[in-house]
Amino acid sequence: MEQGEPKIKVEYGTDVTLVTFTEEALFEEEQIKKLREFLEVVIEKNKDKKLILSFVNVRFTSSALLGLLVRVHKKVIELGGTLQLSNVDKSLRMVFEITQLTKVFDIS
Repeated sequence: MEQGEPKIKVEYGTDVTLVTFTEEALFEEEQIKKLREFLEVVIEKNKDKKLILSFVNVRFTSSALLGLLVRVHKKVIELGGTLQLSNVDKSLRMVFEITQLTKVFDIS
């Protein structure tokens, strides 16, 4: 992986693409920008399939990531796919609840 690329793992399946964030904190502006660019490619490749974003390693995030997730959700829906957020830690889930994004996202 090149310097500056987001630290994520992508697994493409027949009907599902799994993206696992491998960093504990996702909040730096440059980090979010790189993540957005990388996810755009994944979304285009995924098209009308299910996209799962795994937060198994993530403990800290920012509002910038929440904004990115809303954009990702919109794009996935436009392309006929579905988005699910998985392995969301209790404290992160509270952030989604406070911002009422639990009404937008399928979170497990």
